[in-house]
Amino acid sequence: MTRTIKPLFIISFLLLILVYVASITNMPDKIILFQGEGYSLKKVPGLEIEAVQASTNLATDLKTGIEQVGKVEYKVSLFGGIPLKDISVSVIPKTYVVPLGNAIGLKLYTNGVLVVGMSEINGKKPYENTGIEEGDMIVNVDNVAINSTAELVKVVNKAGEKEIEVEYVRKGKTMQTSIIPVETENNVYKLGLWVRDAAAGVGTVSFYEPSSGMFAALGHGIQDVDTQELLTIAKGDFVTTRILSITKGTKGNPGKIQGSIDNQTTLGEIYKNTEFGIYGKLNNTAALNINASDAVEVAGRDEIQTGEAKIICTLEDNIKKEYKVEIEKIYKNNNENNKSMLIKITDKDLIEKTGGIIQGMSGSPIIQNGKLVGALTHVLVNNPEMGYGVFADIMVKQMSN
Repeated sequence: MTRTIKPLFIISFLLLILVYVASITNMPDKIILFQGEGYSLKKVPGLEIEAVQASTNLATDLKTGIEQVGKVEYKVSLFGGIPLKDISVSVIPKTYVVPLGNAIGLKLYTNGVLVVGMSEINGKKPYENTGIEEGDMIVNVDNVAINSTAELVKVVNKAGEKEIEVEYVRKGKTMQTSIIPVETENNVYKLGLWVRDAAAGVGTVSFYEPSSGMFAALGHGIQDVDTQELLTIAKGDFVTTRILSITKGTKGNPGKIQGSIDNQTTLGEIYKNTEFGIYGKLNNTAALNINASDAVEVAGRDEIQTGEAKIICTLEDNIKKEYKVEIEKIYKNNNENNKSMLIKITDKDLIEKTGGIIQGMSGSPIIQNGKLVGALTHVLVNNPEMGYGVFADIMVKQMSN
């Protein structure tokens, strides 16, 4: 009996430790909140969270919310005596933005070159046993920084058949390997790697924040078409677009807005490509006819209700229109992805034109009761009249981070 109890005790103890480790690991190091907004951290017995330093005069419990703008540092401890983690909370004031809904073009340039495929060269696989995989970002070859495909080609051909040192990044971790280029029939040296240094697309700009000059678009990030990984970018351009055609969405076949970004006007620079949208600085407000007096407040999650709302989007060149939608479900506690609200298109004109939500409409601002509550992000492939939206407060916080 005693022999049985001892292993069970050890297993139970290890499971308890696992629960604590998982709880602590999942806690964010940095949190951004609006004034008065609460935040519930998943807690387990014994974990204590207390404010230890604050730039605001009022540091209250995270769950009930902090009423003053500032910064509060919290310490997480076990049974009040064993320090485990520090959490920094920044409290920002209620934000006012100008909802847009303009169709725009995006050009993104990677930080390095992205490996999107591999192929043999004259029956040889120079990449074999190097550890390099699709989705890796090559950033340095023989101590030369690689920022484009052209730079990679130049360095490889300069090396010839000499072994070269390659530095690449995978999911934020930097790795090193070596590889010997192979000569082709055309006397060109190659690694057998297909790479890409840029991506482009058409989407919708969600809003403009007048005090900072920043913009937010898409509500989701841009992924590489081959690897399906979020692109790590060095920079990007935000440009106007000319809408060429619209393909209606049907069950099982998502529709899309087809646009051209060639010879278009540059509007600004892109700094961030995140799971919650594209962000950058807007330098040309005149091209989008932005009027700061059209600014509205960004709604807190407690203010969003199921029921009627509207979206703003552009389906014809430079003609923005409002369309009726219904907010059917609100996932108030979701901070993990950009599926914050379930949205149904109810506007007959929009359904007639597009069939519902189509590619290119991502980022369309969602307005309810005169406030910005979010932006469209995804369509349900089997029902194009249904899709998801991301909370506006998440987009503002991403922009502020």
